[in-house]
Amino acid sequence: MRPFTALSALCGLFLSASSFVGADSTTSPSRVALPRDFKPPQVFKNANLVRTSNLEKGYLRETVNVVVENVDTQPQSDYYLSFPSDLYDKVGALEVRDKTAPENGRFDVEATEFSPGSDFQYFIVHLPKPLAPSSQITLGISYAVLNSLRPRPAAISQNDRQFLAHSFSAYAPSAYTTVTQKTKLKLPSTSVPDYTTTDLTSGPDPQRQGTTYTYGPYDTANVAPGTFYPINIRYEFTKPVITASLLERDLEVSHWGGNLATEERYWLRNNGSKLTDNFSRVEWTISSYQQLPSSSIRELKYPLKPGSVDPYFTDDIGNVSTSHYRPGKVPNREGSLEIRPRYPIFGSWNYSFRIGWNNDLSAFLRRAVTGADSYVLRVPFIEGPKVAEGIQYEKVVVRVVLPEGARNVQYETLEKSSSNGLPSASQIHSHISSYKTFMDTLGRTTLTLTVEGLTDEARDSQLLLTYDYSLWDSLRKPVTITAGLLTVFVAAWAVGNIDVSIKKR
Repeated sequence: MRPFTALSALCGLFLSASSFVGADSTTSPSRVALPRDFKPPQVFKNANLVRTSNLEKGYLRETVNVVVENVDTQPQSDYYLSFPSDLYDKVGALEVRDKTAPENGRFDVEATEFSPGSDFQYFIVHLPKPLAPSSQITLGISYAVLNSLRPRPAAISQNDRQFLAHSFSAYAPSAYTTVTQKTKLKLPSTSVPDYTTTDLTSGPDPQRQGTTYTYGPYDTANVAPGTFYPINIRYEFTKPVITASLLERDLEVSHWGGNLATEERYWLRNNGSKLTDNFSRVEWTISSYQQLPSSSIRELKYPLKPGSVDPYFTDDIGNVSTSHYRPGKVPNREGSLEIRPRYPIFGSWNYSFRIGWNNDLSAFLRRAVTGADSYVLRVPFIEGPKVAEGIQYEKVVVRVVLPEGARNVQYETLEKSSSNGLPSASQIHSHISSYKTFMDTLGRTTLTLTVEGLTDEARDSQLLLTYDYSLWDSLRKPVTITAGLLTVFVAAWAVGNIDVSIKKR
């Protein structure tokens, strides 16, 4: 596979090894260890809390706006976010900002180690500056909860409507006393056969307006933090609940070819209701002809960046599905790669495949102003299908393969005034290693980023890389190959001139 590996190693003795990026450059998400019986100090109170639960997609997306007041006599800078233990590991893309000034960026958030036997687990929000006594700050908290919605009933017929169930507490989980609070539910349809009503207010609770259900407001100044009041709601969701157990995304940078090659490998499953009977192709053909809604995955559409060329698609069992690429009709217009699996993906069914395409590198790479040998690469963190029902990613692995000899690699995710769908940098595992391919000597510098708990909201997130890559680095491979071939020819000439004949002395 690598006929020149041994020879290149010999010829590489004269090459500078200082440009190799060590494979032990690793950062891992950190977790703070708390005592087993830890209780957050009651130095804050929530003057007002409004929780919005968005159920319009196949996963739960929540935003919490809370007015926090320091009730202690000393300035405080650590605010504890509380989550039920059964949801703690399902929380993803958590970010906290100052609601009145979101453009100032997100606050630093640290996860804590899981404490068995505890009803609640915590994230620690570090305020940018200590909050003075009797002062207030409005926190804007947003996060997604993966795999928390359950199909009810769990099994249905092929043409039946699908319903999902969501369970939560009327009182938002908080480590601190909350004076007033309410919860808004945004549902995908008005078909809601079951929901819990309460007598916690003088009027009807919840209040209904279209597809929005509002529980509260409640006066909870005398309710102990962590009090649970069960609420259950079941609503129609006749769409697939698409979950990617793993997404592997590779971006390969080639300076010689001026190309950015992208390949994505997906392991998908549908978390919707299972089928009570065997799949019927006849019923499926009839329902497709009538364009009836279905809880199965019919097709996937991938918007590709302008200028994307050479798209390809392959099933893990061979290219037996239907795919079609529609390039942008005008310049600077996105293309679309459409994939229709050979069979519809119903609840609990799996589907794995890979896609790839190429782009002109000049659209993503620029020279840095700091020096002629420094480069800045800006690429999407993830892309993926764009579907109305949304996609949740349990684990995403992004590999950026840089040219051989690239060094001083640094990265960051670009922030906006609103959520980019990514967690804080402290929750992203990064690793720099070497990846050897055909005719490589030292191997290509590879940055690997691993993150858990993402949703399709991260499609607009951007990854920024900087690295150094000199002219000598770009010439290393052709010089090494030339030196290797020259060595072979010299060795062959020398061997051919050895006289091995038997002569009289």
